[in-house]
Amino acid sequence: MFRNVARCLDAIFVIAGALIAHWARFPASYELADNEKLLIAFNCVLVLLLFPTFGIYETWRGKPLAVMLGRVAIAWLVAVALGLVLVFTLHRMDTVSRLWFGYATVVSGTMILATKFAAHLGLRMMRRRGLNFRTVALVGAPGFTRTLMARLERAPQAGFKPVCLFDTSADMGDVLDTGERARAGRLPMLRDLDEFAKKVRDEHINEVWLALPLSDEHVIYRFRRTFQHDFVNLRFVPDVRSLSLFNHEIVSVAGLPTINLDATPVSSIQMWPKLIFDRLFALVVLVALAPVFAILALAVRLSSPGPVFFTQERKGIDGRPFSIYKFRSMTVHHESHGQLTQAARFDARVTRIGAFMRRTSMDELPQFLNVLLGQMSVVGPRPHALEHDDLYKDLVYGYMYRYRIKPGITGWAQVNGYRGSTSKIEKMEARVKFDLFYIHNWSFWFDMRIVLMTIFKGFVGHNAY
Repeated sequence: MFRNVARCLDAIFVIAGALIAHWARFPASYELADNEKLLIAFNCVLVLLLFPTFGIYETWRGKPLAVMLGRVAIAWLVAVALGLVLVFTLHRMDTVSRLWFGYATVVSGTMILATKFAAHLGLRMMRRRGLNFRTVALVGAPGFTRTLMARLERAPQAGFKPVCLFDTSADMGDVLDTGERARAGRLPMLRDLDEFAKKVRDEHINEVWLALPLSDEHVIYRFRRTFQHDFVNLRFVPDVRSLSLFNHEIVSVAGLPTINLDATPVSSIQMWPKLIFDRLFALVVLVALAPVFAILALAVRLSSPGPVFFTQERKGIDGRPFSIYKFRSMTVHHESHGQLTQAARFDARVTRIGAFMRRTSMDELPQFLNVLLGQMSVVGPRPHALEHDDLYKDLVYGYMYRYRIKPGITGWAQVNGYRGSTSKIEKMEARVKFDLFYIHNWSFWFDMRIVLMTIFKGFVGHNAY
């Protein structure tokens, strides 16, 4: 019923947008031209036919709002484009007002998107208040089902309410600790499959989620066979916690469902705002601080014999090597191949101007050239020397995963105090932990937060010397 109402509303908005556009374009005329009527009819039919094929009227429970609105916008633009093709094919295009057509496209599209947006927010508010929810029975080991329960509790707007648990572990008493018992105790915990199936049927539970490892194929088959004649949504939520660092999405590759265990965490489309910001910000910094660059370059040149810039090979995104730029802060010296001695407090190699630049991070300013060249980002995990990569990749869990995205001039670890020397493995472990948190929770606004924190407190550090 609601889908049919939504379809009728979308067709009405096509007509309403066209009428509003006509009155805006031809205020003295109240009669639509025949070609306008023809195009309106085409667009109504196309909306009714195309929108279902784009999945517009499917349930969007628990799915991102931005994805839904993006799909609606694409579907509307495709319908408009096909309408234009049809009118052009009938040789009526020359008599259609382009301004009216543009107004109609924008107004109708805005009304359709606004309605979908309002409906989505309205349903989210209802679900937060305990309305319009679907009941869920969770199947799996207590540890993972407890995690799913917590996720659902933190996202009431998704509209899923767990009502019972089925424990697949060998001995629940050996698996649950005191805290897990308390959480699981809120819901009935069943261990007999027949009793569980009876409860699902008697209480008309909407969904059964199989939160199981990939190896439990026989258990999945048992539950599919048990509920094969029931109209209950049976979902498989794979437990891949032991396989990699993060929760992973299922994607389609060549038509095959695949689970990303270790892959680039953010798509290239999502990264476009970051890429644009990086280039613009780097250009502004390089132009605005050109006098500062000149003064620092002169000071470095006068401090000790040697070049103004220090270059060193580092790993970039996906391990691709690049040369990183810094203002030279030490006297020129040579070390054995494969050996790198980090700067220490009162290090005799550090020049006086170098000590100041290292404390204030001004020696890092030339790295905006790396950002402008696309080798680095303004915000991201700091790239370490290749010798450190070889040392820590086997000692710190998840160390090399940091290179799945572009390294940055500043990062979440740096604004939380992890700058400078990493002489102890505990320091590197903490830094990597912050870097992985950043990658897992990345957003453009998270980047802006880190940039602001860097400006106000991130340049000076007690650990940098």
